[in-house]
Amino acid sequence: MKRPTTGTCWHCGGPLGELEYGRQDSCPKCRRDTHVCRNCGFYDPAYNNQCREPQADRVAEKERSNFCDYFQPRTHAGGAGPNPDSVRAAAEALFKKK
Repeated sequence: MKRPTTGTCWHCGGPLGELEYGRQDSCPKCRRDTHVCRNCGFYDPAYNNQCREPQADRVAEKERSNFCDYFQPRTHAGGAGPNPDSVRAAAEALFKKK
């Protein structure tokens, strides 16, 4: 029986089930840790400590397994938001003088 997908891996985008986010679990596709900041719904590079949860302790290594009690599996694809180069190119194209 196939388990329903809860989210995706921050690294490879592979599907992750509800029970694949434990402290010692890893993605079945790329073998990267899954209980990491980059796989959390609170992860946001624009925020202080790259986390939207103000009470969470600072975690230095965002791609390594951690003990954060506020961890919630990220349900959208992509772990780091939009690619900065593509955002810059879109902004330059928008404001480029003709």
